[in-house]
Amino acid sequence: MSIRTVLLIGGSGFVGTAIAARLAAAGKTLLVPTRRRERARHLLPLPTVELVEADVTDPASLAVLMTGVDAVVNLVGVLHSRSGSPYGPDFARAHVALPEHIVTAAREARVQRIVHISALGAAADGPSGYLRSKAAGEAAIRAAAPEVGWTILRPSVIFGPGDRFLNLFAGLLKRFPVLPLGGAKARFQPVYVGDVAAVVAEALERPDAVGQTFDMAGPWQYSLKALVEYVGTLTGHPRPVIPLPEGLALLQAALLECLPGPLMSRDNVRSMRVPNVVNGPAQPWGRRPTALETIAPCYLGSINKRGRYDAFQLHRP
Repeated sequence: MSIRTVLLIGGSGFVGTAIAARLAAAGKTLLVPTRRRERARHLLPLPTVELVEADVTDPASLAVLMTGVDAVVNLVGVLHSRSGSPYGPDFARAHVALPEHIVTAAREARVQRIVHISALGAAADGPSGYLRSKAAGEAAIRAAAPEVGWTILRPSVIFGPGDRFLNLFAGLLKRFPVLPLGGAKARFQPVYVGDVAAVVAEALERPDAVGQTFDMAGPWQYSLKALVEYVGTLTGHPRPVIPLPEGLALLQAALLECLPGPLMSRDNVRSMRVPNVVNGPAQPWGRRPTALETIAPCYLGSINKRGRYDAFQLHRP
């Protein structure tokens, strides 16, 4: 099995950019569809990337994109959706219908491989529409076998330069003197975007990755409160973090849902009922995960002596 050409769906975002760089460095030819070419211009310096304006939610467009492709990497995911049961329509469109269309098009085009990015904690009986829809998307991808070899990756929250996780809290801490925080006790095991890109690249080449689902995380677990406080230390904006009980957290999220591009939704709060951590190996094939403390100081600000001390303490419960 030789993978030369890869269709990278969702390739212009934070995670997609890291994966594109990794695959381009490995000599892969990349086809990156985007609704607006302007949004993906930052990928043009990569010599093997071709940008194509296309709507990947349209089955006919997907069929055209699959022509001559050896593998597909699907990164599409949304954090918010209108309400619905068992999940809202926006989750259904991005997390379920799109994987179904990808599988159909891949079969027809005789694509060899699919690598699908899901989410840690995805489950059909999960507490949130997000997690339930992610599980349904996984089921759609698994249905590609035996015609198409699939691999599913389930990362914890992903960090790195340009992320929407640690940088979000950095912005909030800069603006507000106190931060009321829903899900303060929720557990996370953040994974470095470079590690995710490396595993995607390796999964495309390894025969033993076919038909496998791998969790992905960093080396340490943290509470959300500890992460936010650490971000405050790194950025020079330490603030009191006030944990909210779930009832107040849901009320806060309901108010935030009224804003354009909400920072938090009630569905997000429900997702945090499930610890976002792994029970087994943090990464496949014996890979050593990158610690958050070695990367975050580089893009969140100069770390001082107190920050270095906190970095060693951060992984403790």
